[in-house]
Amino acid sequence: MPLTIIQQIILGVIQGITEWLPVSSSGFVALVMTNFFGITDLGFLLQSALFLHLGTFFAALIYFRSGVWDLTKSLFNYKQSERETKLILKFLIISTLISGILGLLILKGLTSFESYLDITGKTITFVVGFLLLFTGAIQVKAKQSGLRKELHLKNKDGVLLGFAQGLASLPGISRSGITVSTLLLKKFDDTSALRLSFLMSLPIVLIANIILNIPDFGQIITVSSIYGLLAAFVFGLATIHGLMKLSRKINFGWFVLVFGGLMLGSLLV
Repeated sequence: MPLTIIQQIILGVIQGITEWLPVSSSGFVALVMTNFFGITDLGFLLQSALFLHLGTFFAALIYFRSGVWDLTKSLFNYKQSERETKLILKFLIISTLISGILGLLILKGLTSFESYLDITGKTITFVVGFLLLFTGAIQVKAKQSGLRKELHLKNKDGVLLGFAQGLASLPGISRSGITVSTLLLKKFDDTSALRLSFLMSLPIVLIANIILNIPDFGQIITVSSIYGLLAAFVFGLATIHGLMKLSRKINFGWFVLVFGGLMLGSLLV
């Protein structure tokens, strides 16, 4: 079910902008594909959303290039690395392992049960809308930041954030929303929470595409999908700084709650 170039560009723009906001980029991509493009194949929806994340992956890689380079160097020179770098690296390894295993189990479970379920556009809209309510409620609760910074990271923070990020494999649960909110609930300050959240996204997006999408890359990579990937990269890079500042000032939890409610309410019309 190939998408047109225009459709892919639209999805890429949505991914590029919403990735930096706690509103579930995968959820929005899935809603557009389902309600406007008429696609209800769950496997294709998940693969497409994951592939588009590569565009914002490269945007984040460029934006955080200094921090990523320091972390990469510390992998090969761990003993001589600064304490803060070691703590961040350990945090990323623990959270990536846990979220990778949990996310894989969730995605495999969803695709395995697809043949037993009557999946329609309304079904997908209902699930995404319900999960948006869930992630919005968490963000509203976690409105106060604390004083903890990267130097205060502990192993149990990596475990907890790994579970939180793993749940975000469900379209409708915002990865940035749930990870930032969890870090705020753990009393990290908002700047550290945003930085750690986006650093967490890099390894898991790359690994997820390697494990889940490489076997079908011949079908996923088309001329039109490349346009979508480029759109996600360009818009992601162009908007990351401003939208990160915006998300730091505004609690998007209420917006997510309202939007999720509208999605569920539309099913009753």
